[in-house]
Amino acid sequence: MSSALGDRGPIVVVGAGPAGALMALYLARQGHEVTVYEARPDIRRVEISAGRSINLALATRGIVPLVDVGVIERVDAITIPMRGRMIHADDSTEPVLQPYGTRAHEVIHSVSRRDLNAILLDAAEATGRVGIEFASPVRSIDLGVGTLAVDGPGNSARTVPFGTVFAADGAGSELRKAIVAANGGAAETDWLDHGYKELQIPPASDGGFRLDPNALHIWPRREFMLIALANPGGDFTATLFAPNTGEGSFASLSDSEAVSRFFEQQFADFAALVPDLVEQFFDNPAGRLATMRCRGWSAGDRAVLLGDAAHAIVPFHGQGMNLAMESARALDRHLRSRPDDVAAAFAAFEAERKPNADAIADMALDNYVEMRASVVDPGYLIRRELALELQRRHADRLSPRYNMVMFSTMPYAEAAARAARQSEILGELTSGRASPAEVDMDRAAELVAGLDPLPELDPLARPDALSV
Repeated sequence: MSSALGDRGPIVVVGAGPAGALMALYLARQGHEVTVYEARPDIRRVEISAGRSINLALATRGIVPLVDVGVIERVDAITIPMRGRMIHADDSTEPVLQPYGTRAHEVIHSVSRRDLNAILLDAAEATGRVGIEFASPVRSIDLGVGTLAVDGPGNSARTVPFGTVFAADGAGSELRKAIVAANGGAAETDWLDHGYKELQIPPASDGGFRLDPNALHIWPRREFMLIALANPGGDFTATLFAPNTGEGSFASLSDSEAVSRFFEQQFADFAALVPDLVEQFFDNPAGRLATMRCRGWSAGDRAVLLGDAAHAIVPFHGQGMNLAMESARALDRHLRSRPDDVAAAFAAFEAERKPNADAIADMALDNYVEMRASVVDPGYLIRRELALELQRRHADRLSPRYNMVMFSTMPYAEAAARAARQSEILGELTSGRASPAEVDMDRAAELVAGLDPLPELDPLARPDALSV
């Protein structure tokens, strides 16, 4: 029997991260009263643990929902545009900027996860329809009875009723197992044999930036890499990604001498910018990286998975948050298009989003290899330069894969399919060539003409949405 949202009882969102806060805001805009349970304290009032900030790369897919819910102006004030990758190939050469695109708006935006999350929490509460209970982890769900087991201050346990639950409680979701089991689905986590550790580059003595703030800085070293993104305060959040074991791994960096030697040999220019590098390295925790794929995102009209709880991906394409927020907007759209059948809306949501979540999961893994190794490979550089030139000449039919992912709203699965065909074309055109100047552009035009026209952007994907 079909039902409308709210018919069964209270509407609950579990998790107040960007996906959960945005979903609560969307539900409030539909006219619903919403309670949000969040395991952590209110991030607007407490400090985030060192080494766990992870700056985010905000791109078109994440910008569109922020425009939609009316917070883009506030977000603009906390972002820094990045026009390309600044490649620190080695200490003997100057860093080189590899632009992301050929158009002024083709930039990504460095943003603090905490600050963006705070804006969404404020906006949700400002509706007057969203109540948020912090330090209240949800431990389990009873789908049959319609109750949640919630811990409170001092480990006080309570049982709260719900009608429909939106489980946005992250990659380690406590609710996913029950929801997936209810519909015969499955969830698999594939752990990457690489991890990460955050470090901080302090501002210059005058409060300015020690590196170009308008670029994503990458130190590619084949099997590992370091990246850095600017913060508005003049500092940079840097992240070392490396194997967990073996040579050049976190396991090999077990004492101060090993850490100092490693950074002096591999990242000397970076090490010179961080006086307390060794102390930071041992003070900040190492994080793990995984891809979580799930089938069976909903349990009738009772519960649905959202964000990382449904589709956790590695961070190498800068799309985890963008994917989650795009999914929240898609779920809102499906609920509004099927107002009297929540179960059908949830099923349609998964049918649309799962193939795309799987596609970006694969592309994110591919992009790790590109970032740590390909960006200094001559063959890659020729193909990338040619792709940008063909984009200039044939903007209606060809766009590099990175640009389709970051600066468009076409479905990820379509972007992956188009990128595969474009890769064949670029490979044919550059085979045996030493530079794009040697490419037969007449033949290139013939091949590009065989591609389908690029789909139109979402109307809310305004080039002027954020300052560039």
